[in-house]
Amino acid sequence: MATRAKETIAPKQEDPFDPHVERVRNPQTFRYETPEFESGKGLVKLAQTDIVKGAVQVVKAGGGNNLHSHAAADTFWMVLKGKARFYNSETEVYGEYGPMEGIVTPRGFPYWFESADPDNDLELLQVAGYEKGKKDIRTNHAPRIERGEGKTLRFNGRLTK
Repeated sequence: MATRAKETIAPKQEDPFDPHVERVRNPQTFRYETPEFESGKGLVKLAQTDIVKGAVQVVKAGGGNNLHSHAAADTFWMVLKGKARFYNSETEVYGEYGPMEGIVTPRGFPYWFESADPDNDLELLQVAGYEKGKKDIRTNHAPRIERGEGKTLRFNGRLTK
């Protein structure tokens, strides 16, 4: 019978987390359900840590936001339902995305989006990663308006505190 050499595992080489981060490193659980509301835009917060945030934005037909950028956030967007149209200026279309398609908007990239399907609401998964130690400042490159009727309504999808 052959013998195997004893495998060794190298010790972890990373530094410990900052104390304030160590305190909040409990898992967070969430459930997404499409919220009921009449018009405009809804945001369902799913989970957040000091470096990542997950949410679903629900945009009614004709709804959207304004041209803006973020100083310290790279954001992953994936269409769950409907169709999204992203712009990189007030009028220039960057792309249109249907279910299970999307875009990543890097720090400093000006963009805005709208629901591009007149028959279905847009449900857009948003996962943002934040540059550690920097405040994410939103810069509005056009007047801040809510496209469509009403303001953004906020909903909580978190199951754990």
